[in-house]
Amino acid sequence: MSGLKHAQSFRELVVYQKSRQLAQEILALTASFPQEEKFSLTDQIRRSSRAIGANLAEAWAKRRYEKHFLSKLTDADGEQMETQHWLQVALDCGYIDRPRHDQLVAACMEIGRMLGGMMDKAALFCGELPASLRESPAAYLTDVADFFTSDDD
Repeated sequence: MSGLKHAQSFRELVVYQKSRQLAQEILALTASFPQEEKFSLTDQIRRSSRAIGANLAEAWAKRRYEKHFLSKLTDADGEQMETQHWLQVALDCGYIDRPRHDQLVAACMEIGRMLGGMMDKAALFCGELPASLRESPAAYLTDVADFFTSDDD
């Protein structure tokens, strides 16, 4: 048995933390992009980098159903690949230098490998969740039979 503890929240996932770090680096990087790129390249790369973590959070919420979980992880992986594309565009346009491009692409690829690992082991994340995550029934619905009986009968 491994010494790893199970995550209680998507926030505890290392891949989620790395995706947030990448999004912050992209935000700082794009602050120096030309103003005319504000509604095109800047917006696109910021959105795709932020969507990685958002899709991870959604995957976590849907882990009761393995196919839904995998679908959202696939979306997260697609977003990291889109981010790689926009980084290439930024390099092609001369907005970033090769070392910075390579460093950010390497971060994307690491996130992609981690997502791939999660997809390969989806069953470890999925299935019936502990009962403690469910809300207890509302008191007024605990005995449905009382609801349908009337004192007037």
